[in-house]
Amino acid sequence: MRTAVKKRLGFKNFYLYTAVNPKTGAECSLLAPLVNAEWLSLFLQELSESLQSKKAFVIMDRAPWHKACHLKIPENIQIIFLPPYSPELNPVERLWQYIKDAILKNRLYDSLGLLEAAACDFINSLHSDLIRSVCHINYMSYLL
Repeated sequence: MRTAVKKRLGFKNFYLYTAVNPKTGAECSLLAPLVNAEWLSLFLQELSESLQSKKAFVIMDRAPWHKACHLKIPENIQIIFLPPYSPELNPVERLWQYIKDAILKNRLYDSLGLLEAAACDFINSLHSDLIRSVCHINYMSYLL
């Protein structure tokens, strides 16, 4: 008799918008059903409000929704675009990989809702020391 093994049947998605401060370990995330300029504008507004009177640079690649003409960028946020094909320069990429490794590797979820709950629980359990260590980039190694 064969062993029954769960497998993925099709694809369902959600998206995680995240900003991190690799120096302090601060993090701001938004789980969203779509990736587009409207949702990115909402995330940037949430990030802006969490910053209060502080200003921030947000590093982004050149995805179409990052450069959309109708993207709303709050006054206390400045966007810095990465050179093409250089995701290794964006600290948040390391955090996303860390999250994927923790909640996706060798696991299947019975529903998208269970996966979303696991992602939210994991993100809420992150602490600043861990975020700093995961997102730290030695930029000097890229200059050599």
